[in-house]
Amino acid sequence: MSTQPVRVVRHSDGVVELLLDDPGRGNALDLPTAEALRDAAADVTADPGGAVLLRAAGGNFCVGGDLRAFAGRGADTAPYVHAVASAAHEAVQALHELPVPVVAAVRGAAAGGGIGLALAGDLVVAARSARFRLAYTAIGLTPDCGASWILQRLLGPRRAADLILTNRVLTGEDAERWGLVSRLVEDDDLDDTAYRTAAELAAGSGAALRAAKELLRAGAEAPLEKQLTEEARSIAALAGGTEAQAAMDSFLAARSRGRAPSARSTQEKPQSVS
Repeated sequence: MSTQPVRVVRHSDGVVELLLDDPGRGNALDLPTAEALRDAAADVTADPGGAVLLRAAGGNFCVGGDLRAFAGRGADTAPYVHAVASAAHEAVQALHELPVPVVAAVRGAAAGGGIGLALAGDLVVAARSARFRLAYTAIGLTPDCGASWILQRLLGPRRAADLILTNRVLTGEDAERWGLVSRLVEDDDLDDTAYRTAAELAAGSGAALRAAKELLRAGAEAPLEKQLTEEARSIAALAGGTEAQAAMDSFLAARSRGRAPSARSTQEKPQSVS
């Protein structure tokens, strides 16, 4: 059994899995775990495959910072917490900047920094058991792991302030209704759904997915005129490539036969662990 709190699992179908693997502690972030997360994210960055799956072992995704590790340090508390946050932030930044799609799978508690980590996913699949709570101000702290940045962009300033200032709990159903997560599934279906989603992305057009992700990133800040220009450049560049031309030919040929192109199977998950 692995003793590493965070592992990277590479599957032969192009899915690279970043696994939080300390379920006995709720995958809480103390300094060794935050540093392991940072190092694992760097490993994934070096070779992200066709898609990344971010998930956690056990009943909780991540309960946030390990308060037992924070408490009782006296004058050393501030530098210790800064070191934890800084390491976790390197991981969040690395995941956010990945060129390939990132799918996050969340069950149970996603609290504190666990929320910022989960929302580094381009797609977030939540189990019905998922519970999202910032909880920072309830213990005299402020958000980290990008929560104050991403929540405003996903939900708008009013709802972001509601979550951050009041520490209200969002159920999985709430999170789907608010637009915090992409889709909601039953707990028993979470791992299969998230993996299948990542595998389908990994099996898709890598160039198109990377370019689409880049457009989404730029479009969050760019004026419409600039974004339209960039969209025209991107679609033209892809259309002239052999991958898109082959895909279009395959689609048209299948349509003429009265059926959609078949997707390759994603059921098997041979893997290696780093």
